[in-house]
Amino acid sequence: MSLIVGVIPARYASQRLPGKPLVDLLGKPMVQRVYEQAKKAKLLNRVVVATDDQRIVGVVQAFGGDVVMTSAEIKSGSDRVAAVAMMIDGDIFVNVQGDEPLIAPDMIDQAVRVVLDDGQAQVGTLAKKIDAVADLINPSIVKVVVAADSNALYFSRSPVPFVRDEADQAKWLERQTFFKHIGIYVFRKDFLSRFAQLPESPLEKTERLEQLRILEHGFRIKVGITGYDSIPVDTEEDVERVIGLLKGAEGAQRWSR
Repeated sequence: MSLIVGVIPARYASQRLPGKPLVDLLGKPMVQRVYEQAKKAKLLNRVVVATDDQRIVGVVQAFGGDVVMTSAEIKSGSDRVAAVAMMIDGDIFVNVQGDEPLIAPDMIDQAVRVVLDDGQAQVGTLAKKIDAVADLINPSIVKVVVAADSNALYFSRSPVPFVRDEADQAKWLERQTFFKHIGIYVFRKDFLSRFAQLPESPLEKTERLEQLRILEHGFRIKVGITGYDSIPVDTEEDVERVIGLLKGAEGAQRWSR
């Protein structure tokens, strides 16, 4: 049986929202909200916060969480997960985004099954069908093109694929199925050791998407389709939106199951 570890990268510095892991969400720091949701996932044997800051270490220890220190020089969440994989036991490591306090535990399990159910898959992730044009054209929402074999062809902040024969983007969703990338990654440990040695790739730097490093170096990412959505917290407006969902009984039931 595989030992599966959920890793929550929690970097203190953030250009748009400094100290983001410690942002208060109805009396709990965001990192605690993410940790508690991850602990509800049935397939995770262990959940660990990976940080670069003693303030976060102290907060995680205060609520009884498992935490490890990693270098402040690490640039991406997946690189931080790779560092953790070199430090602790585990066969499969899950990058649970530290800025998604409402992540559904079932969604984490869905992502893990993408890799568990395919012995050839080294990396797995999730995608959700896009239903709104506003999401399609929003560069903050990453799109993924998926091949017939369920492997990712490309990730982009632009609307992809491009519907050449339809000038009105509002009608693109009628002509083509588009997918939003859900930023949870599942790695086999052997692959993580290779990933950590790969240099940042040109496409990764251009789109500011770490997953493109994997594709650009010739590896595959298996994609599972989910009905769950995610709400990453990047701005003060996102914080208020999450607080509103947590306050509402319907929102709390939907996002905290």
